[in-house]
Amino acid sequence: MQQRFRKIAKISLALVYLVIAAGAIVRMTGSGMGCPDWPKCFGYYIPPTEAMQLQWQPEREFKKGQVIIVDKTLQVAVADFKTASEYTPQNWEAYTKHVYAIFNPWHTWIEFINRLFGALAGIATLILAIFSIRFWKIQKKVTIFSWLVVFGMGFQAWLGATVVYSVLAPAKITVHMIMALLIVALLVYLVHTTKKSSKGPTYRKNFGKWLLVAFAATMLQIILGTQVRHFVDEQIDRVGETVKHLWLSDFDWTFYVHRSFSIAVVLLNLFLAQQIYRHKLGYSKINWVLLLIGIEILTGVSMYYLHFPFGTQPIHLIIASLLFGVQFYLVLEALRAKKMERA
Repeated sequence: MQQRFRKIAKISLALVYLVIAAGAIVRMTGSGMGCPDWPKCFGYYIPPTEAMQLQWQPEREFKKGQVIIVDKTLQVAVADFKTASEYTPQNWEAYTKHVYAIFNPWHTWIEFINRLFGALAGIATLILAIFSIRFWKIQKKVTIFSWLVVFGMGFQAWLGATVVYSVLAPAKITVHMIMALLIVALLVYLVHTTKKSSKGPTYRKNFGKWLLVAFAATMLQIILGTQVRHFVDEQIDRVGETVKHLWLSDFDWTFYVHRSFSIAVVLLNLFLAQQIYRHKLGYSKINWVLLLIGIEILTGVSMYYLHFPFGTQPIHLIIASLLFGVQFYLVLEALRAKKMERA
């Protein structure tokens, strides 16, 4: 039972990371408003593929809630009906959540696929929560945390809707990202806590505290990174998407702090690695941490000096979220080692 649950938890974690990756691609391609409504896409469960589907046409059947674009506004069908020979305004009402009314098939389908991944992750976590009920009598935390993941996914879906309704307000995007990391942390905890008890890493006094400091430093870097991304988004709106060399011009203090603090993050994790290797503590995932930090530095330097090569932005974000998960797992391993030492 425990191994099967852990396998479902790993699948759920992988799907959540897939959603994070898809979200990063959505942001890189500017597809966040590809579906201007939620949870449907232009009023359809399967979105349109060409502009004609969003134009009024005579003798055409529409379902309630389906959307057309009229004079650069979204108009929503108020009921099921068939159009006559002329446009009848009474059959339509204006979409009131926002005034964005642009159709780009590529953006629409990129955003739609992102939502599909989100739905798959939601189904997986629901299955996980239902399966966790079996643990109620022996490990209540497993059941509680599993259902917290489900509620977190529901809240995340609601946040996704608010992001669309706000026409991609930067602050809401940041909260959306932080919530995704919280879900990752809950799933990492479930994967770790249901691992078969065996000899794990060796306990060493104060080492767990250093791991916690490194984890907190990564969290701070991620938050600073979201602020830098806000600045880049504002620059793109101001100077345009084609002049990438200007995206990091006139940057504020957050960029300098984010860039300089990365040195501290590297040194801190090199110190942890040195302690692990020297004292043979057994925290093998530190190798993953060093690799992920290396990729983060490489993509960060590329964005600054090479003017945002294609793919560097989503890779930078995805690697940061992976680093978060691995470091959190190391913290959990240190807590278990301390608990085993006291037992």
